[in-house]
Amino acid sequence: MTTLKQNCWEFKQCGREPGGPRANEFGVCQAALDSATDGLLGGKHRGRICWAVMGTLCAGVPQSTFAQKRRFCMTCDFFRQVKQEQGPHSFRHV
Repeated sequence: MTTLKQNCWEFKQCGREPGGPRANEFGVCQAALDSATDGLLGGKHRGRICWAVMGTLCAGVPQSTFAQKRRFCMTCDFFRQVKQEQGPHSFRHV
């Protein structure tokens, strides 16, 4: 059994995961949904690929497409942590 790694909502403590303290106020984050991607980069749902998911927050503002999010996400502390943990070659398929 593979141990899951830290997901974006855990790292950022945004509270927008299902049942989270801010989910009712701001809605459940799209990265915390879609079980079809469970296990990708060792995360739950899309929790370790949040930069590729529309509707995630950056500085409290919902973000749109990856192209529009790119400059913010590439400098994100969580993105940098995942990249360091996974290694640079693991991002070829994401």
